[in-house]
Amino acid sequence: MNHASPPPSESADWPPRKSVHEQAAAEAQRHKWIESEKAGYDLGECALRGWVRDHWNLFLRERWIEHLEGRIFWIELDRADFGLLRRELRTETLREEILPRLKTGGENLDILCWAHERKLPINKVRELIETLEVLDINEHRLECQLGLRLLEAG
Repeated sequence: MNHASPPPSESADWPPRKSVHEQAAAEAQRHKWIESEKAGYDLGECALRGWVRDHWNLFLRERWIEHLEGRIFWIELDRADFGLLRRELRTETLREEILPRLKTGGENLDILCWAHERKLPINKVRELIETLEVLDINEHRLECQLGLRLLEAG
């Protein structure tokens, strides 16, 4: 992956640039505060670990989709993937069917099973497979730095 490359221009119309890890840390802290309030005492690192365990993968997937859609440039994600969905999901059927599955954590196999269940014509299945190969879900998994820091401290 090509990490942390700045976008080609910093013009006013360029989408915002953000850090996945900074946003994740803020979300984990928010989770810790809410869960600590519910418990009546500070849950500390236990709540942070819980957020990483329960929410990191879907949080990352949502950020990845934003990056692929070209809405937010996440600096930890591959620069070449920015706006990729606009270029690759050409047909409306694939856009309407694949994107919701990706957003909810669907993996390649889930999407291929959906195509099989829907009995999509072979040309659509080929297009679907080509799209999944270009998106390369498995290559876009980041380790949560918050989780690593907590494991090292623990």
